[in-house]
Amino acid sequence: MARKTGSHSEITGPRIRDAALRLFARYGFAAVSMRQIAAEVGVQAGALYLYTPDKETLLFDLLKSHMDELLAAWEAEPKDEDPLTRLERFVRFHIRFNLERPDAVFLSYMELRNLGPDNFRRIESLRRAYEDELETILRDGVRQGLLSIPDTKIATLAIIAMLTGVTTWYREGGRLSRDRVGDIYWDMVRKAVSA
Repeated sequence: MARKTGSHSEITGPRIRDAALRLFARYGFAAVSMRQIAAEVGVQAGALYLYTPDKETLLFDLLKSHMDELLAAWEAEPKDEDPLTRLERFVRFHIRFNLERPDAVFLSYMELRNLGPDNFRRIESLRRAYEDELETILRDGVRQGLLSIPDTKIATLAIIAMLTGVTTWYREGGRLSRDRVGDIYWDMVRKAVSA
């Protein structure tokens, strides 16, 4: 199929992904059609299939990109030996990273169910890798006697859920700065793990 005159794959592909992300986050994956995505981008519906074979693949690509970026950004963070310093760094990183991507975070939690079994397993594996990063910090803290946690897996899931929740209520220009939110959440996490 010939590409429309004046179209550029390096521009149109990202525009399709951005439009899909916004529409899926606003209306839900099931309610958005490929035709709506195409209209948002300003291309014919058939042109979308030059970039993705179907809507589920488009969702999977969005979820995978988000997790890949999250894991790469965490990997690039400075590493410390002290579990408390690592835990604080994780808390602040998670809030900072996700506040920049509220639509991607929403999709990661609310639209995962729309993936087929193979795609679901792949995203779940990436999520588990990220959770394992936090659980390792918590286990190290318990082993060194710095943290008191009866179950590190439950604590991991609870902390991530609490931190991720910031994206649902935080508004830029509100009464709290991002740094202040980080301070408050770090204090709550620290107390929750008896640090």
